[in-house]
Amino acid sequence: MKFGIIVFPGSNCDHDCYHAAKHVFGQEAEYIWHKETSLQGFDCIILPGGFSYGDYLRTGAIARFSPVVNEVIKFANRGGLVIGICNGFQILTEAGLLPGVLMRNKGLKFICKSIYVRVENNQTIFTKAYQKGQILNIPIAHADGNYFADKDTIKRLEDNNQIILRYSTEDGEITDDANPNGSLSNIAGIINAKGNIFGAMPHPERVCESILGGEDGRGIFEGILSLSS
Repeated sequence: MKFGIIVFPGSNCDHDCYHAAKHVFGQEAEYIWHKETSLQGFDCIILPGGFSYGDYLRTGAIARFSPVVNEVIKFANRGGLVIGICNGFQILTEAGLLPGVLMRNKGLKFICKSIYVRVENNQTIFTKAYQKGQILNIPIAHADGNYFADKDTIKRLEDNNQIILRYSTEDGEITDDANPNGSLSNIAGIINAKGNIFGAMPHPERVCESILGGEDGRGIFEGILSLSS
């Protein structure tokens, strides 16, 4: 499996994603500069967290128009696997690859801490290594993680089981107190209708080895790698 990690001016989690793919899971991995115009030879593209283009205008708004994102759109439309983590999730919504938008946190403050999410759908490429209802402890680090979409879009996501991660308590309860940023329906991660594009605000790449305090993010990569086994 060959991973490509997109690097925008302002990305700061690209090395984390590279380390997880290359050193933790032993896969081929390459950085891809934002001006590249070809994604040939890659199996999975990761748009990492950070502050692409300084988050000017709004998060992901400028990155969406970079040359490489046009190639990500083509890659995704051909069925290629795409993961957007934090700022990467924001870029995917700006590019129209995932529905909705990520707005400023309800408390209007940057949040950096470990939170709990519940696996709502384990019948996806990205969550197949987990059990339905499993509780994961994964860190977040964002100021604009408040997921919003109109009622029809939320209903469609619900009906199609496209909401695959929700903020929860340690016991798996979906409550307002467990929601760190105000996201509608406690949404922490979604997929597209075809199931090949995944966006999430939590950072699974930061909890793939015990030395970093946990391994709950491993399942995301293990699900992807099961396709090549």
